[in-house]
This record gives sequence, C-alpha cells and structure tokens, in this order.
Amino acid sequence: MQSYALTVDKFLDHAAKWSGAREIVTARGGRIGYAALRTRSNRLSGALAVLGLKAGDRVGTLAWNTQHHLEIYYAVMGAGMVCHTLNPRITAAQLAAMVNEAEDRVLAVAANLWPLLAEVAPLCPGLEHVILLDGDAPTDDGLGDHPATVWTLEGLLTAHGAEAVWGAFPEETPAGLCYTSGTTGRPKGVVYTHRSNYLHTLRGLQADAFALTARDVVLVAVPMFHANAWGLPFAAPAAGAKLVLPGRQADGESLARLMREEGVTVAVGVQTVWLGVLDHLEATGGALPALERVVIGGSHCPDALIQRMETGLDALVQTSWGMTELSPLGVVTARDAPRTETRAAGRPMMGLDLKLTDADGVTLPQQRGVVGHLKVKGPSVLDRYFKAEADSLDPEGYFDTGDLARIDADGSLTICGRSKDLIKSGGEWINPTEIEAIVGRHPTVAQVAVIGRADRKWDERPVLIVEPRQGQAVDARGLIAALKGQVPDWWLPDQVARIAAMPLAATGKIDKVRLRADYVDGKIPVEEVAR
Repeated sequence: MQSYALTVDKFLDHAAKWSGAREIVTARGGRIGYAALRTRSNRLSGALAVLGLKAGDRVGTLAWNTQHHLEIYYAVMGAGMVCHTLNPRITAAQLAAMVNEAEDRVLAVAANLWPLLAEVAPLCPGLEHVILLDGDAPTDDGLGDHPATVWTLEGLLTAHGAEAVWGAFPEETPAGLCYTSGTTGRPKGVVYTHRSNYLHTLRGLQADAFALTARDVVLVAVPMFHANAWGLPFAAPAAGAKLVLPGRQADGESLARLMREEGVTVAVGVQTVWLGVLDHLEATGGALPALERVVIGGSHCPDALIQRMETGLDALVQTSWGMTELSPLGVVTARDAPRTETRAAGRPMMGLDLKLTDADGVTLPQQRGVVGHLKVKGPSVLDRYFKAEADSLDPEGYFDTGDLARIDADGSLTICGRSKDLIKSGGEWINPTEIEAIVGRHPTVAQVAVIGRADRKWDERPVLIVEPRQGQAVDARGLIAALKGQVPDWWLPDQVARIAAMPLAATGKIDKVRLRADYVDGKIPVEEVAR
C-alpha cells in the first residue's frame, strides 16, 4: 500500500479538485469556490514562511466563522504549523495568558475585534505579527509601543503570497490547539494532531453521524474558535458540501434569513442558537423550506424543546454529545433512530469506545441500564493536556469525561449530568439534570437550570432557575407541582427564580458558574415555595 499521511490539507485538496466551484458563503462577506479558496490559503502558507514561521510554530486566531478564518485554518495547518483558535468572548487577561502559554508568534484577527486585540497585545511581548483578516489596517495601529508588525490579509498575500508545499510532515504532527472553556477550573489546552483530525472527520461523516453529502448546504453556527467547530471545516470540504458561515451574526433573524437565502439543508449549533431562530419564525410566520436536519449539542436539551424545534423548523433534530478533549464529537443520534419521548444523546461511531465506572474509577460489571461515570478512548481522544507533565488517562487508557451517563440496551448514550453539578443534600445526591428535563417540558419555560445553594441543615438544597418562554408567565408553584411524583419529594426545590435571560458561557452553554455566583451575590431574586 502507498504511504499516505493522514493530514488535513488533503480535505481541501480533494474539494478543490473535485468540487472546485462549490461555494463557501460568508454572511455579509461574499462567496468563493473551494478551488479559489485553496489557492489563497496555500499562498498564505507561503507568506507565513516569509514572515519566518516554521513547522511547529503557533498561530493564534481571534475571529468568527468566515471565509478568511477558514483560509487561516488551512494555511497554518497545511504548512505544519499549529492553528491556535482563541475565544473572543473571554477576557483580555485570559486571552493573553493563553497566547503566552502557547507562545503564539502571530495573531490573525477580525477587524471588529481590533479593540479586544488592543487590550491583549500589550500583555503578549512574544507576539511578532498581527494579521487583520478583513478591512483596512487602522491609521493608528492601536498597539501602543508593541513592536508587532501589522498586516492586512490582502496586503500580506500581495507582498509575500507564494505557493507552498502542504503535508510534508508526519501525520502525528500537531495541527490545532484549543483551550477548554474552564467551567470546572483553569482552562487547559488540547492539542489536535493531523491524524486525530483526519480520523475524527471520517467518524463524523459516517451515515449514522453527520452524514454529509455533496448535495448538502451546511450552516456552521458552532464557532470555529471552539473545538474545530465540531470538525465541520474539515468534513464539509471532504464531502464537497456547500459551506455557509454566519460571521458574527448569530441572532435568530439573521440566521433564518441566511438559511433561507442559501437553501441550507443541514444546520449545526447549540440549542440556544435555535431558540432565537424559533422565536423569529414564530413571530413572523416564516419558514425554512430547504432545511432537513438540525444537529444540536453542547448540553442536555429538554425533550419539549426538541419537539418544539422539530415542529417549528419542520426538520429532523439530531442530538449529539462531545467535548473539546474528544476533538470534539462523541456520539450522535442517527437520522433514522426511533423518535422516543426521551431522546438519548446518540450512539458511538467506529473510532470511539465508552465505559462506565463507579466514583473510584472501577469499571462497573454491568454496563447497560445503569448510571456511571463516563470514560472514553479512541484515536481522537486527548492523551495529556498541553504542557502537562502527566497523561490524563486511567490504567486502561480511558479519559474521564466528568459526566454521569447511562448506556441503553441498544448502545444509546444518555448524559445524566455533570458529576460536579450533583447536589449533596442530607448525605444523598440530587441530580439537577433530571429536574431540568421535567421542568423543561413545561409550556411556559424556555430554558431551565438547577444549582445548589448552601444550607445549614442539609449542606445543599436545589434552586430552580427558569427563563420564561416569550410572552409567557411562569407560576413557581405550578412548576414544583409538575415535579411531584416524578422525583423524590426531598429533591423538590424550595426556591424558584425567574430571570429574563440565562447567562451563557463562551461556548453557548448555560453558565452555571455565573448563576451560582449571581445567586450568592443576591443578584437573582428567588421565591420561596413550600414543598
């Protein structure tokens, strides 16, 4: 057999040769075919070499889902450098800490994020070059005395763009770096290799996973700065699918208009994104006639919201679960899976193994129909964190996800909550996810979260926090009544809070860390409810 390194540049090479005219569309930013994008991206690799970058160097990106961000992806990875995607929704101090730890030599930045860059750059003495991805360079570069050279992307291509050789390195070469969201502590870096990304892409393209084809038009509403945008920047060109990128506009009206105009057939994003789209369609009577499937993930989605999405969007909803450390896809519900009242997250595809353990890490003798701590293993699962001194695996090579889960008889995985979110009350555990699933079905509730509060007698007690559905009034006692008989009485929250909008973490999940802090600070008014 031929020696053929599994490197991600081959996805764009394939798309350029066999689907060259298929488009990449950026909202308010134009469109380009795969062949032309491949040419630009390859010439950008040559320009980065002229700037002195070499294989293994890290290039940071501070950008949205756009054509230019995709060009940077392939320019950096194709040349053997590491694409370090940075989340623009975190603080300048946090970003600077990541840039410095990664030793990024270059930052590629969206023009509308220049004010954030101006805060970050003075904290990053090792930064040598800044590439403005769109727009003109400011007359005053805004970086103060920082010695970094500022380029526009087009100026850099004009001055130094040159053809470059792609993929001339082993497949185990690092390709990407992404930091975890930090919801359980300090963010940690996860390094993806070309091999892991390549195998992850093949896993995602399986018929029981994303199942993309050349006829599909794919909206990527998951951010490219987080966990490879679920691998879609690789999977879409690999399949020859049309790629639709929303830029910074992720509100319901903008997404609905873009999906309708471009004929999107598959849309991918966390559930909070689709709430905005649903609200807009319901308010305007609009529809998305081309839409066939919506893939959701990020956190547990209440069954009632899934049903509302399928009705309001007139599309099939595929649930999924994953995490940064998994590259990130874990399981997906197949298109033809039975539509049961309670949806599992999905089934694992070839390339990922699962097991359940007890709290001490001992493998449970019974793996089906019981709840345990979920561990995973596979060629696109983290071995050790960036610059860590030790592996993060158990003796059998499995990574602890921190999730509680159940595997059904047919192999479907249901996430039962984060082990860190469990509430210990009177020496016994309360699982917030079970309460959230029930309350989430209530017709007046848009989003729901349960957090623990300190209690002198019981150690902790659950607090129910809800965001009312648009135009609805929430009755606290009615919500508690809906829980009775479905969970033990001692699980019932005795405090209910209504808030206008759930705080969201940088990845689009409900930010329970923020909710706990706001509760402690007295920023969340609560209603006492007798149980």
